[in-house]
Amino acid sequence: MTRIDAKFAELKAQGKKAFVAYVMAGDPDVEKSLEIVKALPRAGVDIIELGLPFTDPMADGPTIQLAGQRALDHGMTLQKTLDMAAEFRKGDTTTPIVLMGYYNPIYSRGVDTFLVDAVEAGIDGLIIVDLPPEEDDELCLPAQKAGMNFIRLATPTTDDKRLPKVLTNTSGFVYYVSITGITGAAAASGADVAPEVARIKAKTDLPVIVGFGVRTPEKAQEIAAVADGTVVGSAIVNEIAQGKSVDEIIAYVAALAEGTHRA
Repeated sequence: MTRIDAKFAELKAQGKKAFVAYVMAGDPDVEKSLEIVKALPRAGVDIIELGLPFTDPMADGPTIQLAGQRALDHGMTLQKTLDMAAEFRKGDTTTPIVLMGYYNPIYSRGVDTFLVDAVEAGIDGLIIVDLPPEEDDELCLPAQKAGMNFIRLATPTTDDKRLPKVLTNTSGFVYYVSITGITGAAAASGADVAPEVARIKAKTDLPVIVGFGVRTPEKAQEIAAVADGTVVGSAIVNEIAQGKSVDEIIAYVAALAEGTHRA
């Protein structure tokens, strides 16, 4: 059982939905980024998605793209991202960390080397948005063999023919993208999400977590009410981009977590 599996079992026993927060590693700089990540669990974050900066983030909107660029400008690398996770693990051995990004930096490092280093750093799962199920031999299967979850995205365009392929070899949870398009593009709707979540849950026992388009505690509650939890990314990254203090950022995250946990 991974930390992700254990977290969902714990939340289920408590009758709570999961709140997942995304931040870009190294944004706005390495020091402040680590301070934010360390503070997320006390704000009520159940699972941390740690963004891996990349020069060509094709699935991301301007907010996440700019965060990645700020991180790269401050010298953030794959190694420093793993170092950040390892530093976090010195004070927290239970909160799951999911590394989210693109395949190129992992491929460049070498899959076998990366997996050894990622497990040692305390990474629990991967979301690699540009690796389709047809490429499971590349990273998905080796990652699972190494003891990590491999989490896939389902979208409004994932039809009934495609869905079983997406779910094959997926573990940890399914990330349902509530809108069509790039991150941070529009607002999610509970009424639109509910039937899609039900469709996915009819095909898998995995938790279904919904992200994209969640910016307020009320919206987090609305979305979590029809799923197993919600993800907030761009809205948190936007708070960081505005230069707010760590305390201000964490207060915002805490309000989102509270909204999710009310569902």
